Amino acid sequence: MEPVFRTLEIIANGLAHAQGLKLTYRGIENIPPSGGAVLTVNHTSYVDFLPAALGVQRAGRRARFMIKSEVMDVAIMRFLVHHTKTVPVDRSVGAEAYGAAVARLREGEIVVVYPEATISRSFELKEFKTGAVRMAAEARVPIIPAVVWGAHRQWTKGGVRQMGRKHIPVAVRYGLPFRVDVDESPEDATHRLREVMKVELLEVQSDYGPHPAGEFWVPARLGGSAPTPEEAHVIEDADAARKAAARARKAQEKR
Repeated sequence: MEPVFRTLEIIANGLAHAQGLKLTYRGIENIPPSGGAVLTVNHTSYVDFLPAALGVQRAGRRARFMIKSEVMDVAIMRFLVHHTKTVPVDRSVGAEAYGAAVARLREGEIVVVYPEATISRSFELKEFKTGAVRMAAEARVPIIPAVVWGAHRQWTKGGVRQMGRKHIPVAVRYGLPFRVDVDESPEDATHRLREVMKVELLEVQSDYGPHPAGEFWVPARLGGSAPTPEEAHVIEDADAARKAAARARKAQEKR
């Protein structure tokens, strides 16, 4: 029954209702009723996990997320991770998280992976890591490509935080499952996955409604003020450099 997970589901549905989110789902029937699967989701927001997980719940399944291991520093998060089959990811020992995710898949769970690894500031698809297709191939399970659009209007990097009752529309689409071919390289399979999700993203955006010119949440391609992918890359490199410097300072202080 997983009482902790059930409690979280009740809270998550309550939060979505309290915020007045206008959630729309397509392709829920593409989520298999049983068995393991890798659910790949585009990453534009700090809260895009919520609508993605609620859609999986509507299919009668539960989503097991891969999250940064830093959350394990907080007692309540350690409790939740241990009681929800979440997979913490320590990038310094990535093989351990990878193995845990494959084990979850073989146990018949749906494991959620953000192939972009970090939030896309441009809201376009970034380059994908190969982990999602590699674990799907090893566990011999399908990949379900999914797109969430609209959650970045609530809370994202460099955006305006709007977590109140704003009636923001959020669209989620689950694409047709596919498997990695036996003779397909991880790089080729990842390219194929990205192309599928790129088409899916364009279709979701087309159906979403107006994208007002100049809005922070609208991609530059659609006339918004979000940075272009090239501009976002520069910002992300600068952020990475700052974080690396901060880690180096902390390491030096410990000595």
